[in-house]
Amino acid sequence: MSKYVPESSLSLQSASPATNQQLRRVLTLWDLVFYGIVLIQPIAAIPLFGVADKLSQGHVVTTVLIAMVAMMFTALSYGRMATVYPAAGSAYTYVGRELNPHLGFLTGWAMLLDYLVLPVINTIYGALTLARLFPEIPYIIWAGIIAVLITYLNLRGIRSTARSNIVLLVVMCAVIGIFMILAVHYLARADGVKALFSIQPFYNSKTTNFSSIATATSLAALTYIGFDGVTTLSEEVQDPKRNVLRATVLVCFLTGVFAALQVYLGQLVWPNFTTFPNLETAFMDVSRRVGGLGLFDGMAFILVVASVGSGLSGQAGAARLLFGMGRDNALPRRIFGHLNTKSLVPSYNILVIGLIAFLGAMFLSWERAAEVINFGAFLAFMGVNLSVIRRFYFRPSFKGKRPVIKNLLLPASGFFFCLWIWLSLPRPAKIVGGMWFVGGFIYDAIMTRGFRTEPVMIDFSEG
Repeated sequence: MSKYVPESSLSLQSASPATNQQLRRVLTLWDLVFYGIVLIQPIAAIPLFGVADKLSQGHVVTTVLIAMVAMMFTALSYGRMATVYPAAGSAYTYVGRELNPHLGFLTGWAMLLDYLVLPVINTIYGALTLARLFPEIPYIIWAGIIAVLITYLNLRGIRSTARSNIVLLVVMCAVIGIFMILAVHYLARADGVKALFSIQPFYNSKTTNFSSIATATSLAALTYIGFDGVTTLSEEVQDPKRNVLRATVLVCFLTGVFAALQVYLGQLVWPNFTTFPNLETAFMDVSRRVGGLGLFDGMAFILVVASVGSGLSGQAGAARLLFGMGRDNALPRRIFGHLNTKSLVPSYNILVIGLIAFLGAMFLSWERAAEVINFGAFLAFMGVNLSVIRRFYFRPSFKGKRPVIKNLLLPASGFFFCLWIWLSLPRPAKIVGGMWFVGGFIYDAIMTRGFRTEPVMIDFSEG
């Protein structure tokens, strides 16, 4: 499951004529942090709990914390680049302007894959959750219902509002808070206070396998996807040079600590990862163990609602992105540049993405879809870290004031952490992602007549 993006509208009406006016800098550091947490969601680690627990052989807490370190290094790089390009904050922009336009295009192409897979992963997880609640109805029916629902709502131009997102965030926090309280009570009642403290979720000598932990970390990193959304508000932030960077790091840190606490309690409550009835929805079973059917249903409710909300936003973003490419003739304009005259939405794109979501839910597991998302995301993260090194360490304008730790070692550490996680992705994700990447390379070569002209632009502000 992906993130529930705060404000998602498919309407493509003209922007306000006051676009050249300067935005007011009213957002504080904690406004940014709160926004980032809403983007990532406080339940980000729950969908991957069972799968990551099995892949890591009982070390899911460790994988979440390792991924947090990698993301914090990368968050530093995003924060620094956002001060250089405050209006166009994306990995595509940073890599294209700092390294090479064609590398920037390929970064954008990898990010485009993420946009297309987001509705798939939400359809899968929502269908899996509903199938646990109503097992008499086949999974394929639930997948079709969710894909049709998000497609219908987006065709109608219905959007999520900031207020509904806050309500959902409060409900999520309430359910997770109840789980934590009941989990602590369950453990303490069974074996006293000492049951709350164990090193086994972090390190178990009987099952520790660093290769397995690396593979699971590549999945656990999905917990943090979306943290870079903080950089898109850099033009509205008080003291952006300090606060954007601090906010991106704080969002990753707070998300990591909260997620680690959730899965730590989950592992203590259900220490044997081989006995989950269903890996993808394992946390629902943990919830039932500590809180009965009521908490099982409550956890399922927030997971389904979040899946539909994220699916709506993901489909909306992907449809707008394809519309921008069609409008600019980067894709066939007749199809991808079509706009419904009544609802002002790119209806053909919505239908295409709805079909992709349904077919993807039929042929991909949740785990595989998540790994494909991380294939593109970590390519982008590596590019951002390299862009910082190029911008702040190797540019001639920075001669004489190039702190090695800040401008070289920290972004290099972020790059190698992300490279390690990316290389640890399972082979199927590399094959799918690699085929997509090669397709982008060929497409760029054709469109630029053998790389002799500038590549086509992918306007990620559309998404």
